[in-house]
Amino acid sequence: MKITIKPTLAALMLAVSFVNPVAAQTDTKVSAIKHVLLISVDGLHALDLQNFSTSHPNSALAGLKRTGITYTQAHVAGPADSFPGLMGLITGGTPAVTGVYFDVSYDRHLFSPGSHCQQLGTPVIYDESVDVPGAEIGKPVLQASLLPRGGKECKPVYPHSYLRVNTVFEVVRQAGGHTAWIDKHPVYEIANGPSGLGVEDLYTPEIGSNPEAGAGKLSDKITASIAGTERYDQSKVDALINQIHGFKHDGKISAPVPMLFGLNLQSVSVAQKLAGYQAKFGRPTPELAAAMANSDKQIGQIVAALREQNLLDSTLLIVTAKHGNGPVNPKMLHHVDEKALSRAVEQVAPGTLAFMAADRSALIWLRNQSKTVQVAEALMRNREHLGISQVLHGASLSLPSPDTDTRTPDLIVLPRKGVIYSKLGDTKKAEHGGYDDDDTHVALLISNPSLASTGKLNSNLVTTTQVAPTLLQSLGLSPDALDAVTKQGTQVLPGENWHAIKQQITSGI
Repeated sequence: MKITIKPTLAALMLAVSFVNPVAAQTDTKVSAIKHVLLISVDGLHALDLQNFSTSHPNSALAGLKRTGITYTQAHVAGPADSFPGLMGLITGGTPAVTGVYFDVSYDRHLFSPGSHCQQLGTPVIYDESVDVPGAEIGKPVLQASLLPRGGKECKPVYPHSYLRVNTVFEVVRQAGGHTAWIDKHPVYEIANGPSGLGVEDLYTPEIGSNPEAGAGKLSDKITASIAGTERYDQSKVDALINQIHGFKHDGKISAPVPMLFGLNLQSVSVAQKLAGYQAKFGRPTPELAAAMANSDKQIGQIVAALREQNLLDSTLLIVTAKHGNGPVNPKMLHHVDEKALSRAVEQVAPGTLAFMAADRSALIWLRNQSKTVQVAEALMRNREHLGISQVLHGASLSLPSPDTDTRTPDLIVLPRKGVIYSKLGDTKKAEHGGYDDDDTHVALLISNPSLASTGKLNSNLVTTTQVAPTLLQSLGLSPDALDAVTKQGTQVLPGENWHAIKQQITSGI
């Protein structure tokens, strides 16, 4: 496999490119894989997986490693944030083709909510703030009046319509397979893909509200507490186990076990933010260690349910992360006021800043794009005060040109190691949304007892976009059915003939 990446920006650029994949070969063997279960343990670094499985040899993750392939050099295409991170996993594409750069971003050819489509250009907000107030927990209900608008009829643009390419859920459904997905916000209906029909059983309990404080309340967030987040994760694990047992997520309506399903776990990410690490080599604080153990226990519950239903041998389990969190080394942590970045842009030309999304990097869209070079120069003049390492613009973006693509940011600010752009007074120990290894270098473990490479470590440099074509091929479906795969030439993961995982009798994990 050949990977073309700018040497100075390895593992962080959005436009990671791959040579075109060879078409899947016809094989007479019957695949053992009938189901794929994708688990995103948000925040889980490759280093975390290594350290935890070594120190907990009897853990669920260690067991999965013994019957799987661990990719030790897997990276998320930046910016390493939840929305683009999931899109990489389920489309096979980077933001350059998905058009999804962040959960809050900007589109020059859409219109603001409530604007009656009179003026082009609007922030695109796909987070908990667009939920219907008081909506039943877990129901994917969005407030249409708060969504951006577009098209001849000036209609609300729902997340699934915003996505420019199809998803693995759509491909599986078109092949007659059942699908399900569990995630943290109603806006994750984006997993449905442009058709809006990809996920049959979608469960999206809002993590931005606290049911213990009253359903639909967006203050007092679940993520303010590690224990609260663990309980929230358990509710999603219980829903997934219902699906394994032949029900929809609520456990009330009978349904086939999905061919493709999965969920997102949040407690590790929240513990990284609230408690962090003790040392640069990934030694966790007691709080983070406990969150890791809790997520492992929940994965163990899922494995036990698969075994109980005699589904373990026929299920390909994929454990990875939408993103990491950084800094891992607590001595590097440095908060920089995000408003200082905004002021630096505005000082060049008042009113030119259209939108900025900032945390472990900053994506900047300008109203007056002719000021791009001046803004970049001004930011670099203030790089010490603003914690800046590099400002990308023009050709250095390695993206579709912002002059022709309505969503490409005009500038990307790469901060120094350890910098988090945040509001004044923020005390988080870590955050994501950046381009360095702490954000992008994530765990990737694929497990099934029938794998030929069982128990192996694979050190090839890979990206999580390769998960999408791999899971399709393991199910006997063509990776080329994915738009992003054909556009970017995304290859299946190396180290296994996913198209023909042989049938064999095993005792499981």
